[in-house]
Amino acid sequence: MAKLYTRAGDAGETGLLGPERVAKDDPRVEAMGAVDELNAVLGLAISALKEKPVRDALLKIQDDLFTVGAELAMARAAKGTKVPRIVPEHVARLEAGIDTFDVGRITEFILPRGSEGLVRLHWARTVARRAERRVVSLSRQEALNPDLLRYMNRLSSLLYQMAVWCQKKERAKTEHPSYRK
Repeated sequence: MAKLYTRAGDAGETGLLGPERVAKDDPRVEAMGAVDELNAVLGLAISALKEKPVRDALLKIQDDLFTVGAELAMARAAKGTKVPRIVPEHVARLEAGIDTFDVGRITEFILPRGSEGLVRLHWARTVARRAERRVVSLSRQEALNPDLLRYMNRLSSLLYQMAVWCQKKERAKTEHPSYRK
């Protein structure tokens, strides 16, 4: 069996798609790590959520995040390399999701409480916002695909919308004790 360790990163560098190596705290690696963390947190949310339309949408988002990761991993030296990219259709799908999970006007602060699945979805929302900030930071240093930036912005909005939608459904079904004022 091949060994998992290579020792190539022992000096604090890591490889990207292409020949380039960068510091492990490079903004590109920070963005990739935040997107990877988001994907893991989404997996936790999916495992605990019961609402099928939300679960189905999150499964598709997890697939998209592999595309986001591949695009972020593409080193400047490998710009001609063929990797999947986020395109306007990805953004449009998130916008359609925001419309699907419409909850109307929100007139109160939404606290992340309720079932375990719901709280995990709120957690994913916060990780998505951090991942977006990391991608934006990277975009200030080098040009990124504008659709990638739009996707990350819509994603955090969709996760918020889904969390509020689930919270309202949950509240209506159970009047969960954690909602009491």
